[in-house]
Amino acid sequence: MTPVRLSWLAVPVLNTLFQIFIKRGAENLGETGDPPHWIAGALQSPWILAALAVEIICFFLWMRILSELNLSKAFPLSAISYVLVIASGWLVFGEPVVALQVIGSILILAGVWLIAVAKTVTGNTHDARSTSHS
Repeated sequence: MTPVRLSWLAVPVLNTLFQIFIKRGAENLGETGDPPHWIAGALQSPWILAALAVEIICFFLWMRILSELNLSKAFPLSAISYVLVIASGWLVFGEPVVALQVIGSILILAGVWLIAVAKTVTGNTHDARSTSHS
């Protein structure tokens, strides 16, 4: 089993920052009218520009992670973003969090953990990426 690297958790954190920045940008834009004015406003918004920068950084980090992990192990890490977005909505924007969201978040984290340890539980130590074909 590949050890979990702290850098892998950067993707859900960056995804969450992206959502926060987009929300702030959208709040600041409000109703700007027709698409040309809306696009011009978005391109001048520091929040939207920060979101784009975070997304670009996240893209390159995600490429690096995919080079190190099997897709079936890497992709579930992105589900942590759901939990972080709910927590950020509450902490940053004062959005209410209901019991079902907390339960769902616990289930998501449990699911990510189960996927991460699946090889250990099944006893299968075979890594498809390390197999050499003759």
